[in-house]
Amino acid sequence: MSVSGGRGVWQYTLQNMMLKTTALFAISLLITVSSLNPIIASEPSDENRILAVVKKMESTFKALQDYTCEVEQVFYREGVEDQRCRFKFYFKKDHKIRVDFFAPYPSLTILYGGGEKEATVIPLRFFPAMRFHFSIDNPRLRTIAGQRIDQTDMGYFIEFLLRNLEKVRQKEDEFHDEGDQIKFVLWANDYIGGKNLEKYQVSVTKKHWLPIRIERYSSEGLLLEITDIRNYEIDAHLEDKLFTP
Repeated sequence: MSVSGGRGVWQYTLQNMMLKTTALFAISLLITVSSLNPIIASEPSDENRILAVVKKMESTFKALQDYTCEVEQVFYREGVEDQRCRFKFYFKKDHKIRVDFFAPYPSLTILYGGGEKEATVIPLRFFPAMRFHFSIDNPRLRTIAGQRIDQTDMGYFIEFLLRNLEKVRQKEDEFHDEGDQIKFVLWANDYIGGKNLEKYQVSVTKKHWLPIRIERYSSEGLLLEITDIRNYEIDAHLEDKLFTP
């Protein structure tokens, strides 16, 4: 074989090896990319992330023994502020509730024991001997939004979120992780009658995994209510006498 012929065979062999190497690289790249697709496809939807957050809220609430917080609620009529109230809320398992109002009733206190059919109303906190007992179904004991006293704790609200995530088709997915808090949008049947579709925008603190702001809108997007919750105290060992008339 001539030298030139040998060179030609050598060049042909190199080219053939390069083509095979390129083909193998392309196949390897395709396999790698295709293996990534399931990971991308399996990224949780916003709805699934919302469910995960609400489940975290549920487990956190079940673990606590008591909590207090300060609440300010603003209610709207046709998009315009109509009423505002402020109070301190106390909760202790099993379902003991105390509400000390600051506005619009600056000295009113309501006491409720879990499972009872009546609540105690003390119009003047500085004169606790004056007290009245009302059925929890009495309209005078309901919140401006229509909730009974036994429907006002965070455990009830978390159950409401879980129930509607399961039963109500979500119109849109909206989920924002903002570092120290998470904000999400949830479509739900109304809090009281469970008949009218409403939109809730909920902000949850990662410190306690409890809501710090709840905005409620009609299905048409009209603002109905804003609730701001501040200064949580968790497991402060609240005494039973705090909830006793």
